[in-house]
Amino acid sequence: MKSILVLGAGMVAAPIVDHLLNSGYKITVTGIREANIQRLVKGKENASGKIWNVDDEEGLRELIIEHDLVVSLLPYTFHIMVAKNCIDLKKSMITASYVSEEMHALDSEAREAGILILNEMGLDPGIDHMSAMRIIDNVHGRGGKIEKFFSLCGALVTPESADNPFRYKFSWSPKGTILASRNSARYLKDNKEINVSSKNLYKDIYKLDFPGVGSLVVYPNRDSIQYIDLYGIPEVKTMFRGTLRLPGWCSIIDRMKELNMFGEEKIKLTGKTYADIMAGLTGETDSKDIKQKTAAFLDLEPGDEIIEALDWLGAFSDQQPGSGEKSVFDVFSELMIEKMSMNDDDQDMVVLQHSFRVSYPGGKNELVNSRILDYGSPKTYTSVARTVALPAAMAAILILEGKIGLKGVYRPLIPEIYDPVLDMLKDVGIRVEETYGLKEDNDLF
Repeated sequence: MKSILVLGAGMVAAPIVDHLLNSGYKITVTGIREANIQRLVKGKENASGKIWNVDDEEGLRELIIEHDLVVSLLPYTFHIMVAKNCIDLKKSMITASYVSEEMHALDSEAREAGILILNEMGLDPGIDHMSAMRIIDNVHGRGGKIEKFFSLCGALVTPESADNPFRYKFSWSPKGTILASRNSARYLKDNKEINVSSKNLYKDIYKLDFPGVGSLVVYPNRDSIQYIDLYGIPEVKTMFRGTLRLPGWCSIIDRMKELNMFGEEKIKLTGKTYADIMAGLTGETDSKDIKQKTAAFLDLEPGDEIIEALDWLGAFSDQQPGSGEKSVFDVFSELMIEKMSMNDDDQDMVVLQHSFRVSYPGGKNELVNSRILDYGSPKTYTSVARTVALPAAMAAILILEGKIGLKGVYRPLIPEIYDPVLDMLKDVGIRVEETYGLKEDNDLF
């Protein structure tokens, strides 16, 4: 029986552990908390756990030696350490994280070692790449050109579970989600490069009506232009990658940024309330009537939905966030996590849409859509856990079965990877619905 080492016992680990166990593999899960490990392995045949900390590189080597393949669900900053040890010990490795420059630089060493380091095997990045490349390769194979490409993805709660003013709850990596609000972005629109500053990220938005969900809001996701080369579409005139949210999130976060509620400056908390901190952010000397003062600072009425959302969050309350010293970001992100985490009866969903405008020789044009709408289950896994973890599980099976024979550092951008993985995902209910020949009546175009 072949064995797989899963590094990390976090929020997305359960689906990959269970799927690989059910597929006949022996699994070892590592973590820093025994309770998290036991949640994944207790009572399961061929599953074991081990306490391991990233500072223990010698312990990591011992674990790698004992297994046939490594799946790293660690924070991306630790993947290089794992990868270098996998190269040295000649064991293939899978991650769900973006390929960093340091990881890309290991390509020749991985080839020489005869191993595959397969990255970006999650949802976004991951399923988005695979579902896009299947259409791009199909279009190119028929002599077509990709004129415009919009790739949109969001990990959300269902509208029924979105019962707060932000219409959002954290299904994974809460602080990472909030940190992303500080990103800048760039994309290509009609052959013109558009650069969006962090300050304006949530101002460059538009609406999308998604079947089965309703109205969603789209904002740009980091650097879209780099994907022109990665996807092999030099002919494209518009290249846009965006993040999807239910209406509410973008407008509120935009004003929170204007208030510098996600700033990195440290503040002393002892004796201060949230209202006191808001007074400091708005330049006020005291927190009396801070709700009204914040509304005036933002040039809003006190009853505006933005102000009511901040009130619901507790930003104007007399509660104290603690003692000592923290950044403003930590103060308010922790408050958001406290108020906006999923409950046991909440349901999440993953929404993904690729939209292509395609031209063919002879003047024929068409629109192509590729969509995923996947729901989680409060009784089993969240949708985001399924869609992040299961692509990595499928890849692990294919590598150990010898059905992916590549060596080096890769993303899932070629048919040898994306075709079998997408087929296997369909078998577990994660289906990509492709529609060709659509008319140009989409607001995106």
